[in-house]
Amino acid sequence: MAATNQTPTLAQRVNGSRSLLERSHRLIPGGAHTYAKSDDQYPEAFPLFIARGKGCRVWDVDGNEFIEYGMGLRSVTLGHGFEPVVEAAQKYMRLGVNFTRPSPLEVECAERLASLIDSAEMVKFASNGSDVTSAAVRLARAYTGRDRVAICAEHPFFSVDDWFMGTTEMRAGIPRAVSDLTVKFHYNDLASAERLFERYPNEIACLMLEPEKNDPPAAGFLNGLLELCRKHGALLVFDEIITGFRYHLRGAQHVHGIRPDLSTFGKAMGNGFAISALAGRRDVMELGGLHHNRERVFLLSTTFGAETHSLAAAIETMRIYEQENVVEQLYRQGARLRTGIEQAVANLGLKEYFGLAGRPCNLVYWTKDRDGIPSQPFRTLLLQETLKRGILMPSLVVSYSHTDSDIDQTVEAVAAALEVYRRALDEGIGKYLAGRPVKPAIRKYN
Repeated sequence: MAATNQTPTLAQRVNGSRSLLERSHRLIPGGAHTYAKSDDQYPEAFPLFIARGKGCRVWDVDGNEFIEYGMGLRSVTLGHGFEPVVEAAQKYMRLGVNFTRPSPLEVECAERLASLIDSAEMVKFASNGSDVTSAAVRLARAYTGRDRVAICAEHPFFSVDDWFMGTTEMRAGIPRAVSDLTVKFHYNDLASAERLFERYPNEIACLMLEPEKNDPPAAGFLNGLLELCRKHGALLVFDEIITGFRYHLRGAQHVHGIRPDLSTFGKAMGNGFAISALAGRRDVMELGGLHHNRERVFLLSTTFGAETHSLAAAIETMRIYEQENVVEQLYRQGARLRTGIEQAVANLGLKEYFGLAGRPCNLVYWTKDRDGIPSQPFRTLLLQETLKRGILMPSLVVSYSHTDSDIDQTVEAVAAALEVYRRALDEGIGKYLAGRPVKPAIRKYN
């Protein structure tokens, strides 16, 4: 048989990842420690395990290279392995990461955060977003003496804890008595929040929402929520885990000119290092402190909530944001990406079937089938075809490290993938999709 020089396909170049996948499922429920990173979120033919990253590029264990647009679930805003941040963290790792008494970095990092966020009169650190959103709920309940919490129905994730997960499809193991205490209002629907206060008078401790997700707030909506909270004795809590340091250096609350009572930050705060923060009004936050006469609140107290290397990474990250106009670059590159992809969509007549949503700094995409119904199989097809072309894009979230060349290469790859999408609409997706479709990460059954 004559030898061939045909280049192996990506599906033929993932043996290392495939082996790791089998091992991971033997030991780890779901095969990964974060549901959004599980293999059911990606095409079956490409079980990628990422070995390293630099800037906006990552390499899997088999050496395949990709331009990435997940960026650590939006936590890596500057880029993978960003040297000044790594050096700052490394310096303090060598000096010890965790002590019996506080580090001076705890004060320095709190001062830096408070200097940027107008509503941050006091600050408390933790290592992940769920810790601080749950602490905000506990604090609001203690401050108001009420048990019920109201969350925005259109915002998909607030916490891994029972008070939130009990409201989702993935509620097994959560007592009904806990989940019943969380109720929902709708984004840009002030009347829906007002109805909750009418239905549960003197019961609602707080309203929690992201200040903005894929759609901007309607005129007067956020201020209207604040006025409702003032009228009914509740607190307004902004979840800025995603929007903080991505939508604006001073948070989305600054963009919209509103001061919530409490707000939470994480993800982009440390360029991927494990750090988060709860910030807010002094009179509310102090309930978790030592200088008050009311019943004490167990606000946040975690062994790994203020490790020196994470604090150092956050301080350096915030310094870079201030000095290098990082957020402006995110908007610029996101706009460039959006323009290129939307042109390809128009050229292929796909406006009814594929599109982008969100601010340029935080783009997501949606997929629909030939009947105009949101489609996981077509999402899988797009992931499949972009992966083949060296693009890893569970979303279209840019980083400070994405260059014009990276954006242009991405637009070219997405345009080619959309050509396959077009053919699949016309000829049937079964002809083009390899393997099972992806599924929502939060669902009732496998």
